[in-house]
Amino acid sequence: MEKLLKENKSVFAKKNLDFDAGFNKEGNNPFKPDYSSSVSIGIADKNGELIDLHIIKIWECERSLLGMPISKNIPGSRIIGELLDESLEEVKEELKEYIEEVLNDVKFLLERTDAFLK
Repeated sequence: MEKLLKENKSVFAKKNLDFDAGFNKEGNNPFKPDYSSSVSIGIADKNGELIDLHIIKIWECERSLLGMPISKNIPGSRIIGELLDESLEEVKEELKEYIEEVLNDVKFLLERTDAFLK
């Protein structure tokens, strides 16, 4: 994530955008319900208004009954975990494609705004 930040923060700053990426974790025990971990990329404008957020879940553990997530321990319910089924290289490629897509969208919007203002 640090490499991703270093490579892209200045590119977004030139377009008056804030770029941030990080690893997020909720919960303490990966094998208990309500635990999840993910990587995320956020892009905000110069005022701090969130423009876009991309999240990739790595691991999520929850309690379910008949395939439906539930919050209470009901007899017959099970604790299940779901692991991301993509390789590290696939995740890196997905993040790279996402960043390129956002930069292209920003470039298009800036060109349209400039044309409109002329």
